[in-house]
Amino acid sequence: MTERVVILGASDNPTRYAFRALNALTRHGHEVVPVNPQLSEVAGKPCVAQLDDVVGDIDTITVYLRPELGEPLADAMVAARPHRVIFNPGTESVKLKRRLEDAGIRVQWECTLVLLASGRYES
Repeated sequence: MTERVVILGASDNPTRYAFRALNALTRHGHEVVPVNPQLSEVAGKPCVAQLDDVVGDIDTITVYLRPELGEPLADAMVAARPHRVIFNPGTESVKLKRRLEDAGIRVQWECTLVLLASGRYES
């Protein structure tokens, strides 16, 4: 199933996992929306400055921000109403997990790249 996936903390550095995830998600046929206030484009895809700038439905948000950067975005994540949020290794926050689950949003503490490679990415 093709999904619309937001990469929160997108990077244009090919050595970063966020960059690798963008390419892997694209190869798997997903529509990817990178989010980073410092970039205008990532791997040829237009980048939006903040989550509130994403227009339309979001299936998954995959997080590549450490907790102290991700937690202040709780309201924006809840308002975006994704079906799920994936917290990649190093981004996990119990506080944010509770907030999202209380809003009825499914949370996974997984690696997007591993989910894709193992065929377990399905939402």
